[in-house]
Amino acid sequence: MLRTLRQFSSIFHKVPVRLFSGAVEVAPKDDVLKILHSESRDIFRNVAIIAHVDHGKTTLVDALLRASGCANEYDSMDSNALEKEKGITILSKVTGVTFGGNKINIVDTPGHQDFGGEVERIMSMVDGVCLLVCATEGPMAQTRFVLQKALQSNLKPIVIINKVDRPSARPVEVEHEIFNLFCDLEAPSESLEYPLYFCSGKEGWVRKGSMEAEKQGLEDVLETIIETIPPPQIGTESNFKMLVSQQESHPYYGKIVIGKIHQGEVKLNDRVLAVDQQGKLVETAKVLKILRRYGMQQLEMARAVAGDIVQVAGFTNAIVTNTLNEMGKNEVIPSIPIDPPMISISIGVNTGPLAGKEGTRLNAQQIKERLMREGQSDVALQVMVKDKTDDNACVQLLGRGDLHLAILLENMRREGFEMQVSPPQIVTKKCPDTGKTLEPMEKVTIEIDQQYMTGLIDKMSQRKAIYEDCINIDKTRVKLIFSAPTRGLVGLRAELINDTRGTAIMQQQFLGYQEYRGVLKKNLKGAIISMAAGVCQGYALEDLQKFGPLFVKPGSKVYVGQVIGEHKLEQDIEVNPIREKKLTNVRTVLADEKISLFPPRTFTLEDVIAYIRDDELVEVTPKDLRIRKKELDSTLRKTQRKSQQK
Repeated sequence: MLRTLRQFSSIFHKVPVRLFSGAVEVAPKDDVLKILHSESRDIFRNVAIIAHVDHGKTTLVDALLRASGCANEYDSMDSNALEKEKGITILSKVTGVTFGGNKINIVDTPGHQDFGGEVERIMSMVDGVCLLVCATEGPMAQTRFVLQKALQSNLKPIVIINKVDRPSARPVEVEHEIFNLFCDLEAPSESLEYPLYFCSGKEGWVRKGSMEAEKQGLEDVLETIIETIPPPQIGTESNFKMLVSQQESHPYYGKIVIGKIHQGEVKLNDRVLAVDQQGKLVETAKVLKILRRYGMQQLEMARAVAGDIVQVAGFTNAIVTNTLNEMGKNEVIPSIPIDPPMISISIGVNTGPLAGKEGTRLNAQQIKERLMREGQSDVALQVMVKDKTDDNACVQLLGRGDLHLAILLENMRREGFEMQVSPPQIVTKKCPDTGKTLEPMEKVTIEIDQQYMTGLIDKMSQRKAIYEDCINIDKTRVKLIFSAPTRGLVGLRAELINDTRGTAIMQQQFLGYQEYRGVLKKNLKGAIISMAAGVCQGYALEDLQKFGPLFVKPGSKVYVGQVIGEHKLEQDIEVNPIREKKLTNVRTVLADEKISLFPPRTFTLEDVIAYIRDDELVEVTPKDLRIRKKELDSTLRKTQRKSQQK
């Protein structure tokens, strides 16, 4: 029977246990607490789980926690609401287990390329990686990216081929593809001698070395981590030094910085200082709390030593990439360089006629402060404050992709923010030698049914992509390879899902900056624009369906200049969606006919940002997403259009 939290607090250093939101208590035993508070530096193992999106990283981490006995079968590392809704990992998370007298810190990382910054910044915290690859899909674009980052950091790899229990699994072929990937990335010879597992993370078993080996529990993976991953390399000096790799907010302790202690030790109430990458003082603070994670719980520590990954509370200004030092020291731990952002959007105050009716955080200062805080914790995000312009943009955000930026905006709208967002723009740069404009370019591989091949090639050519190769997979499937500008790929994934009924598989890989490929027309369809303000009527919408798909339904509030649908033709069209049926004293059979409407087209935030045209904005509120013209007045829009044509 589990002891109460109060009893555990009196066992060792009076350490209370706090649970993550929604976690089920699996309290550590006495011997576990002694391991967790051991001062030996040789018992640490720091490892990250890396993979392409949806290859089973979080499922494997959850299974490892259960195998070590420190988590309940209902616990999951994906605790963020958006992570649960989308089924992907967005934020890197650190947890810890004890096994065989050792402390193993496990970092769960995102797999989507837009969150590659989350992977890059944790490489300095770990000494080895578990590379997870789906037994059906094999190595994908993000597999190459994360493995390349791990090899550049000289991290020891363990390879796990997951989902081998699927009927479509091809584990032997995938094993050869993984080895070829290591060779392509010019991995050192010692990295090629990696331990190999064939795994079913969902069912919780592995086969070591080959598919013919005997099934074992995931405890064998934990043993291999201890045997293969070296203890962390720590400084020989006694002064405390720690690199901040993550930060989060705690309901009790406020801001918490997370990182690996590189040398020395830290104790409660110590005075420490934070310096930036240039060695300039950021702030001096008192250590209020030292926390360490055990499964889904947080344990308060009296002290922490070099090699461990811990959370420290007491700072207000320290951010990711800062170095924590003991008083009198300003040494800097170099941070791993982060790949530059490729897409930017401008965010401003909502100026639409319905502004202020659905949100609680409305002004520019609130928006700026929120985004500046996010920029401190997300190293892949750049926040640039702008002067107020005609389009009312107050902040420019630069990120890895449309999903990267959309997740941030979705979190903000759930916090009560109202704002308007511009269409995404690609971050370009000048060639130092020729002065020509360069833009980010990507290698795109799309697996598709042969019947959609012609339409896809035509679509990609419209997006300034260059066809490179075609590989026949079987009698019905082909793999097409293109080089395409990043701006041409914005919104492509959603279109492929619709065009191919969800059968297409798309991979992207950043190639570098190449010469600008010319103007790209983003949306070939016109807009259906409201010319009246009020509430949409079913009678009017039924008649408007002939022009194209609508974005509104009866009862939706609209205003002049709002885009309520997509026109079948290229030109915009203005309509009246609030028109009601005239009442007469003549009764006929036709008067009682039912109104027949198609379901309106709905957008997610990443879809709508990718969809809007250059002369449009997205109005983001906690309750709705609306597309509007930048200039609401029809006469002024026509004047601007004529001046642009001259």
